[in-house]
Amino acid sequence: MSKLPLPLFGVAALALLVVIVNSAFIVPETHSALVFRFGEPKSQYEEAGLKFKVPFAENVNYIDRRNRHLEQDQTEIIARNQERLIVDAFARYKIVDPLLFYQSVRTELRGEQRLSNQLNDSLRAVLGSVTIDEIISERRSELMTRIQEGLTQSARPLGVEIVDVKIRRADLPQTNSEAVFQRMIAERRQLAQQYRSEGNERANQLRAQADRQVIEIKAEAEEEAQKIRGAADAERNAIFAAAYSKDPEFFAFYRSLLAYEEALQDGETTILLSPDSEFFRYFNNLQGNRQ
Repeated sequence: MSKLPLPLFGVAALALLVVIVNSAFIVPETHSALVFRFGEPKSQYEEAGLKFKVPFAENVNYIDRRNRHLEQDQTEIIARNQERLIVDAFARYKIVDPLLFYQSVRTELRGEQRLSNQLNDSLRAVLGSVTIDEIISERRSELMTRIQEGLTQSARPLGVEIVDVKIRRADLPQTNSEAVFQRMIAERRQLAQQYRSEGNERANQLRAQADRQVIEIKAEAEEEAQKIRGAADAERNAIFAAAYSKDPEFFAFYRSLLAYEEALQDGETTILLSPDSEFFRYFNNLQGNRQ
């Protein structure tokens, strides 16, 4: 059996090496690979490892599957109350379907331009439906969610997944920022006055309720006191009646002493009576006996 001359063997080995080099390619873990045949996409590889293609007729284009940053130019938004707002926003996204992405936009540059336009449209649609006060208030996170949902829906046909959307800044133009600031101050003062009025009204209601309760409590206490005084007077009268029945003369003497005490308080009482008046019975006759 004849052998190939050494020069021809070397050429054949070199040609085989060239074919192998042009047939094999490696897909990194962070990328996907698109295989093109004469400029048309034929297949895609998402798993990392060594792959093969038709040499010379096919070429490979790698697509980074990691999160990407989409920087948005400052956008002027007209809010629902017809006031302008300068918005500085950005988005993060990743290509989840490289073949669909290529078929839709062809190049990554055109893909970013398309996403930028879609982000701009989503910002205008959402922020244009609310007022500036709502944009800078606690509703801001809710608005971000709505913007991201809108961008996700429009980016899905491109084979792109939206990871996040953020508004870095939302500033008023210099020409109307002072007017808006003064209007916001006036609105907050009006709101504060409303809260104060409502607070005063509530305080008056509570005071009136407390006054009614005080009156009711006093009335109940007075009624109870009258009952107690009535019971005490009845008991006292019963005791007096019992004492009178046992010793009428002593009872009369005791009642006279009470009358003297009531009539001659503080030594300032002047009484004009006849010396033989019944009132001075026990002064004139220490025995209390009638003359």
